[in-house]
Amino acid sequence: MRTIQDPALSREWHPAAVAAEVQDKPLAVQLLGEKLVLFRTGSGVKAFRDLCIHRGVPLSLGKVEKDHLVCAYHGWRYDADGACVCIPALPAGQAIPLKARTTTFYCMESLGFVWVALEEPHEKRPVIEPLVDHSLLPIVMGPYPVEASAPRVVENFLDVSHLMFVHEGMLGDAGYAEINDYEVRMEDGVLRSGEIRVYQPDPDGRGRGVTNSYIYEILSPMSVRLIKHTEGSDEQFHLFLMVLPETEHSCTAFMLQLRNYAEEVPDSVFIDFQNTLMAQDKLIVERQNPELLPLDLQAELHLKCDRVSIAYRRMLKELGVTFGTD
Repeated sequence: MRTIQDPALSREWHPAAVAAEVQDKPLAVQLLGEKLVLFRTGSGVKAFRDLCIHRGVPLSLGKVEKDHLVCAYHGWRYDADGACVCIPALPAGQAIPLKARTTTFYCMESLGFVWVALEEPHEKRPVIEPLVDHSLLPIVMGPYPVEASAPRVVENFLDVSHLMFVHEGMLGDAGYAEINDYEVRMEDGVLRSGEIRVYQPDPDGRGRGVTNSYIYEILSPMSVRLIKHTEGSDEQFHLFLMVLPETEHSCTAFMLQLRNYAEEVPDSVFIDFQNTLMAQDKLIVERQNPELLPLDLQAELHLKCDRVSIAYRRMLKELGVTFGTD
């Protein structure tokens, strides 16, 4: 039995794929160094170890047929519970060995994503689920593969003072780089920042400059939320970031955007805008050094404007997260 690389993360629900991409073709993904295969059956989505126990071929090379995952090498068939139910090479009537089964993992579909946990999860549902306001318009975004540690990607999302430089002309303006003082408090089990005011030339791709107030929420080690309020407006905007930690140095980000405005604007406008932002962020986070996120607060210099990042690092250390950290 393989050792879980990070016990602190193994019982969390992680977004493994956009649900629409998991259909009749097996999909290979990776979580905490474990190679998995996702596929859809009549009873829902499933997650297996991506390995046929016969000769070690990835099951993701196979196919889904009548709710069975069929190995591409020798045609072994696995049912939705991971048990091998057919070995074509066996003589008729010979029993299939009881050990002929693959490892299965906790898997569910919610909010347009497929979620996986390597061990029995702490919660029955993903941490973002009870926070989603279903009266708002949703857009599923991603996947965004990044060659960087997952905690680096999460912390970048929580870093307000980079908006004026990495995303200048869109989310920020270098002439308005000063960050107001704010606090970060634990409220109802969520680390939540106070309001951070930011002038933004074009915050959502509609080409309209406004002053917004940001509130950041740290929901779990790999799931966070941005709540944005526009001065003088009733517009609501929530952006969830959920990051799949694949290896120590690679991850995939997913996003769920919610809003109550611009119903007539195609989703593609917001998706294209977010794609541009992610491409700009990748140029930075893929080149950060050290590559793993330092949890020792003395390892890097911090300012008051970094309070959300500091709170995030402290949380990871308290939880004992080691995957992608130093």
